[in-house]
Amino acid sequence: MESAELEQEILGQLHRLPPAGQQQVLAFVRTLAASSPQGMAGREMLQFAGMIEPDELSLMKRAIETGCERIDHEEW
Repeated sequence: MESAELEQEILGQLHRLPPAGQQQVLAFVRTLAASSPQGMAGREMLQFAGMIEPDELSLMKRAIETGCERIDHEEW
């Protein structure tokens, strides 16, 4: 479904709701808009490929495996 079609479908459904339902939709849309992650597209990140030395990557991988793959049952 194209963006314009999607927008028309949303508006059509929105008009069918009572005012209280429309307020709920508005609150939900605001929440979605506020929580949308911002960042770069993957193709823009390609410029950074290969910048970290292989030995540094190995150190990072080892640190992640030893420090991040443990569960602290007392933490929760």
